Amino acid sequence: MTELEQYIQSYFGVEKKDIEKINTLFKPAHLKKGEFFLKAGKPVDKLSFIQNGLLRIYANKNEKEITQWISSKGYFVTDLSGLTSGTASRWTIQAITDVDLYTIDKKDYIHLGEIIPQWHHLEKLFIAKCFTILEDRIFSHLSMTAEERYHQLFETNRELLNQVPLNYLASMLGMTPETFSRIRAKKIS
Repeated sequence: MTELEQYIQSYFGVEKKDIEKINTLFKPAHLKKGEFFLKAGKPVDKLSFIQNGLLRIYANKNEKEITQWISSKGYFVTDLSGLTSGTASRWTIQAITDVDLYTIDKKDYIHLGEIIPQWHHLEKLFIAKCFTILEDRIFSHLSMTAEERYHQLFETNRELLNQVPLNYLASMLGMTPETFSRIRAKKIS
């Protein structure tokens, strides 16, 4: 059973025969470090599950890159708004490391409801999970200090501190690289 099948089964409780149908639509894909999964302003034509590796989701604002999220093993990745509404991507998604993915193209994603009768319910669960993660991130940015956000990252995603450039992590946490480095130095000592 692939990581994708395990995730679908454990999170959504989908029957084995339906997991197999879903799995046939997801094709293995690979990105080398530095390659783009998606570029801002382009159509969103796929949804992927990360088997291994790291992808950075970011936007350019006033000639400055702002990291929205670092996506890692066990997460789905796309511009959800673009995928579901047909608008161009707001985000650029780029491989930080080599990445192995399971990818479904948009036309197959749209037809999942015809193949799996309960798909629309599963899709609601998926979108609700995405929304909950977003709510948690917003709440942490509004209610936590920079040090508390760093500590939360350290506790939940410690491996990112050794694999991701610190300026990306600082941006994702809503702080300057200098603040991030100061907090990091204080934690190390």
